Amino acid sequence: MTLYYTFVFGILAFEMVMFLLLALPIPSKYRKPVTMALIRPFRLTQVQVAIKCILGFILLLFVDTINRVYSINTELAQTSIAAGVGVSDRNEVQSRKFYAQRNMYLTGITLFLTFTVFRTYGLVWELLELKEKYRNEPENMDVNDLKKQIADADKEIESLKERAESLQVEM
Repeated sequence: MTLYYTFVFGILAFEMVMFLLLALPIPSKYRKPVTMALIRPFRLTQVQVAIKCILGFILLLFVDTINRVYSINTELAQTSIAAGVGVSDRNEVQSRKFYAQRNMYLTGITLFLTFTVFRTYGLVWELLELKEKYRNEPENMDVNDLKKQIADADKEIESLKERAESLQVEM
C-alpha cells in the first residue's frame, strides 16, 4: 500500500475510534467532558482548513480509484475476449483490479465515516444541550399556573374557532 493510502487508512482508524467514543452509552456527566475533549482541537480555524484540504485530497483519490477500477474492468474484458492470452496476464490484471477496488473502498468508507462522525457529534451535542435545558427547568410548576395556561389556551382556541366560522360565512 502506498504512503497516501496508508495515511488514509490511519485517518479511517482515527475516525472509527472517534465514532466509537461518541456512540458509546456513557452517562451524561462523563459524556460532556469526553465530547468537549474530542472536539476541542477541531474548533480551531487552521485545523478546519487542514481537514477540508485532506478531505478534498481523499475525494480526489476516490475519484481516481473509480476511474482506475473502470479502466481495469475494460482491460480485463478485453483480455478475456482476446484469444491466446496467457493466464499470468489475466492474473496480473485481476490483482491490479483487487488493489484498485481495495483503494476505492478504503477512500469511500473514509469519506462516508467522516460525514457520519460529524453528524453524530452534532446529534450528541444537541442531546447534551437538551438534557441540560431539561435539568435546569423548574420541576414542580404550580397547579394554578398550569390551570391558567390551559384556560388561556382554551380562550385562544375559541377565538380562533369564531374567526374561522366568520371567514367560512363570508365565503
